[in-house]
Amino acid sequence: MMFMIIMILGSLISISAYSWMNIWIGLEMNLLAFIPLINSENTKQSSEVSMKYFLVQVSASMIILFSFLYSMNFSDSINELNKLSQFIFNSAILLKMGAAPFHIWYPGVAEGLGWMNFLILMTWQKIAPMILIMYNFKMNAFFCSIILISMTVSGLKSWNQTSIKKILALSSINHIGWMMAMMFLNQSLWIFYFTVYIFISTNLILVLNKYNINNMNDLIMLYNSNKSAKFFFFMNLFSLGGVPPFLGFFPKWMVLKILMENNMYFLAFMMIFLTLLSLYIYMRMILQPMIMKVSEKKKFFKKQSSFFINMMNWINVLGLLGFTIVFNVS
Repeated sequence: MMFMIIMILGSLISISAYSWMNIWIGLEMNLLAFIPLINSENTKQSSEVSMKYFLVQVSASMIILFSFLYSMNFSDSINELNKLSQFIFNSAILLKMGAAPFHIWYPGVAEGLGWMNFLILMTWQKIAPMILIMYNFKMNAFFCSIILISMTVSGLKSWNQTSIKKILALSSINHIGWMMAMMFLNQSLWIFYFTVYIFISTNLILVLNKYNINNMNDLIMLYNSNKSAKFFFFMNLFSLGGVPPFLGFFPKWMVLKILMENNMYFLAFMMIFLTLLSLYIYMRMILQPMIMKVSEKKKFFKKQSSFFINMMNWINVLGLLGFTIVFNVS
């Protein structure tokens, strides 16, 4: 609990800081509190994963400090960054966040985490970097390329994956691209997208954690033995892919509307096309277990119901209808 509080405080310090040095201090507090949470799992991979995560984050922090020191040579105040310093700073923040092409460490670290720490890595650990990117965000060639590379890499690298954690980690990189596109004109709306993303990811991970699903074989066994879990998993995957009847479609619809209103048709078209790669992976995760049948039951899945999980999943199904009614009425 203490490390969780320090991790949250570190992010809040970074978000609300008035100077770049305080931002760096907040990021370091967040890092040093998350590593003990990784080690608290007592698994074979926890020490290796915590070391990987520590080295990557410390490297990014050193690059951030370098950008501050470099900017001091050209201005009297450390609070003002020139263009090259902004490029270095944004690259370091993208490395911390795991956006492509700085994503090499992200799937490997995600694979070694427990489900609850994996949820923290996908959600809370992105809040401070995303807001820091928002402070320096200008839709230029650099950020357009980051958006397109993130979506391309996440779609292509998911094709041969059997690990559910790696697929969800690469899906998270895809959603980073959508959130950065949301920052183009309406910077406050990315919070809405991020909230919906947290909601859908929490739904999905609660189901996976409840039944201890780690790979496609476990998923096929679950599908064959538990109808309600299969139904909820289908809904969450469709929602994560942005299929229209579900809640996940609404924020993507808003992103595309903003881009098209500003005549960025090529970027909108490429985002739709590249997201279809990820949607193909989700469809494969749904169709393969329906076709294949595993006779060996190595795991026994109890048909236990959870009111909280069921309620969140029904909100996921009916959320788009609710938003449509509210916005039409208002």
